[in-house]
Amino acid sequence: MRIEELDIEGTFLIEQRIYPDMRGIFLEPFSQPAFRKAVGHPLWVAQVNCSASHRGTIRGLHVVQLPGQARYFNCAHGAMLCVVLDTRIGSPTFGEHIAVELTAESRRALYVAEGLAAGFLALTKEVTVWYLCSSLYAPSATVSINPLDRDLNVPWPREHEFILSEMDRTAPSLREAAEQGLLPLYRDCQTRYAELDAMADAYP
Repeated sequence: MRIEELDIEGTFLIEQRIYPDMRGIFLEPFSQPAFRKAVGHPLWVAQVNCSASHRGTIRGLHVVQLPGQARYFNCAHGAMLCVVLDTRIGSPTFGEHIAVELTAESRRALYVAEGLAAGFLALTKEVTVWYLCSSLYAPSATVSINPLDRDLNVPWPREHEFILSEMDRTAPSLREAAEQGLLPLYRDCQTRYAELDAMADAYP
């Protein structure tokens, strides 16, 4: 397993080692020791989510207010374009995004730290995604950013007819969410990351 931090702090791409044989394949989608070594602390898993989506479905962009929710995405079937948006006010990359294609064939995974928004587009006819979450779902703390906000310039493939929930379709733009005080502060996220690293010392 190879884990690489991407251009937005707190976003890590996980390349899996796949073992094929006559029966099929075997791999470790998640390894706590490898994750901890790369990120600086373990991933404490409180909930595992799974979604099945039709082609053109966009889920997100969603961020959870601090203490937040870290997520570890993996595509179990089909192909998806996963987008991470820096929503931490004061961050040197605030408003920037990363788009990574995750597929069932490549088995790559993506880790998204607390304070960052994430979402994905289903690229194939049917897409199944599962993701580990560091906290339980909290509707009152979840903030949606409109994924079609033109100022973000997210490279959603335009050959798709997008399918969105009403919540995502009517979500505020990044600028509007910032003006409404809905987004986390970068300095508070840094404090949160330091807390997680300190907690790792007590983890066996």
